[in-house]
Amino acid sequence: MAHSLSLTVNGTAVSMKVDVRTLLVQLLRDELRLTGTHVGCDTSQCGACTVHVDGEAIKACAVLAVQAEGREVLTVEGLAAGDTLHPMQEAFREHHGLQCGFCTPGMILAGMDMVRRHGHALDEHTVRVELEGNICRCTGYHNIVRAIIAGVRSMGPAAPGIAAAE
Repeated sequence: MAHSLSLTVNGTAVSMKVDVRTLLVQLLRDELRLTGTHVGCDTSQCGACTVHVDGEAIKACAVLAVQAEGREVLTVEGLAAGDTLHPMQEAFREHHGLQCGFCTPGMILAGMDMVRRHGHALDEHTVRVELEGNICRCTGYHNIVRAIIAGVRSMGPAAPGIAAAE
C-alpha cells in the first residue's frame, strides 16, 4: 500500500510515494541514494544506521519512513558545508576515529547527539557509556572517544546545539 510522504532531508524538501512497510534506512539509501547511512544488523543493535530526526539520534533501521512524515532528517551527507567538514567529522579525521569506516557515519551522528544532550560536559566515561548502542568491529573505540571529545570542543561555545556549528 502506497503512502504519500513529505519530509525534509538534509535541508531539502522531499515528497514521494512509499510503501507503508518501507524503513527509513531503505528510503534514505535506496530511494534518495544517501548511502552514508549504513545497514549493519537490521535489528537496531549496531548503530550504523544512526541519523537525526528533528535533532535527535535514532536508528533508521527501526523506524518506518512514514513515521518521518513532516519531520527533518539529517544524515552524514548533510553535515559538511561544501568541502568543509563539520567539526565532528573533522575531529574523526584528525584523531583517526575510523578504520574501515563502516560505523563512522553512525558514530559521528551519535557523537553529535551526545553534544546536543550533554554539551561541553562530555568526558571519556560518558562517551563510552553513550556509545553502547554503536558497534565498531575495528578500532577498539579509543580513537572514536577521543574524536568525539575533540569534536565537542571544536564545535565551540554554542554546544549543546549543533545548529551553530553547521
